[in-house]
Amino acid sequence: MTMHHAPVPGTPCRMDLPPAPFVDGFGRRVRYLRLSVTDRCDLRCTYCMAETMTFRPKRELLSLEELARLSALFIRHGVSKLRITGGEPLVRRDVMDLFGDLSRHLRSGALHELTLTTNGTLLARHAGALAACGVRRVNVSLDTLDPARYRAITRRGDIRMVLAGIEAAREAGLKVKINALASRGAFESEVDDLIRFAHRRGMDLTLIEEMPLGETGLDRRASVLSLRELQADLASRWTLAPERAGTGGPARYLRVAETGGMLGLISPLSCNFCALCNRVRVSCDGRLFTCMGDEGSVDLRAPLRRSEGAALQAIRQAIRAKPERHRFDLARMAEPAVARHMSALGG
Repeated sequence: MTMHHAPVPGTPCRMDLPPAPFVDGFGRRVRYLRLSVTDRCDLRCTYCMAETMTFRPKRELLSLEELARLSALFIRHGVSKLRITGGEPLVRRDVMDLFGDLSRHLRSGALHELTLTTNGTLLARHAGALAACGVRRVNVSLDTLDPARYRAITRRGDIRMVLAGIEAAREAGLKVKINALASRGAFESEVDDLIRFAHRRGMDLTLIEEMPLGETGLDRRASVLSLRELQADLASRWTLAPERAGTGGPARYLRVAETGGMLGLISPLSCNFCALCNRVRVSCDGRLFTCMGDEGSVDLRAPLRRSEGAALQAIRQAIRAKPERHRFDLARMAEPAVARHMSALGG
C-alpha cells in the first residue's frame, strides 16, 4: 500500500513551485534565447558567408512545431526575451505560423519580448503580420546607404527593398534599430550618414565589430575596425555621452547630443562583455550554443524528439558548462576563431 503524506502546513507543495531557471556555472541566469529558424539567406554578405554556400538539407532542420515546443520549454524555465534569427528568418516558409504560436506567450505574460533580426529585404511583406503577432521592434542589418556599395557587400542585394521594408515596419508601429558592421575603408566615411539617417527617423543605430566566424574567402585583417578606435574618431565630430539605460544585451550605448539619438557599440573583440552574458543560441538544426565564440555545442534535436524531459536535461547540462567568456582576439583575425559562419546563428 502506498502512503500519501500530507504536506506540512505552510510549506508549498513541489507541484506549486515554479520551474527552476537555467543558471550557468558562474551564476548567470539565462533569460534570452536567439533562435535560428534557417541557415539560408537571400543575400551573400561578404563578412557573413562565402559566395558559394552549402546549406543544410531541409530534412535536418527542426520543424516549425519543434521550434515552437523548444521555445516553450525555454520560456517555461525563465527565458523572457526571444529573438528569431536566420540566416534570414523571413525566407523560412510559413515562418509567420511560428510567430503566431509564440505570440501566446506574450499574451500570457511569460514572454516579455518577441523580436527578430532581418536583412530587411522581405520586411515590407511581413511587417503588418509581425506587429499583429505582438512583435514591437526589429533589428535591420544595413551597412551602407550607397546602392552600389550595398550590392557589392551583399553580392546581390537591392537596397530599395530594405528601405521599403524599414518604412513598412515603421508604418506598422514597429520600432526599428539599424545594425551596421564597422569596417575599414568606405564605411569610415559613411558612418556619419548612417547616424543621421537612423536618428532623423527615430531609429537607434548599433555598430558591430566584425567577428572571426567561418571562412568567407576574405582577409579580415584588412577590414576589421576596432570600435574603440572608431568611437575616438566619432568623438572628434559628435558630442557623445554614455547612456546608462540599456537592453540587457552586449551593446554599450552613447547619446549623440546633436541628434538626440542613441548609438550602440558591440565590441566583442576590443571590449569583452561576457561577465553579464544571459543568452544562448539554438541553430536551425537544433544545436545549442552557449557561447558564440566557442565551438562547443549540444544536440537538442534528438532529445527533443524523445521527450521534453530529455531535452530539458540536455539544456541544463549544456548551460552549466557555459564558458566564462569568449576567445575572440583582435590580434588574431587571419583565421576564424570558430568554423561556423555567422549565418548559422543569425549574428
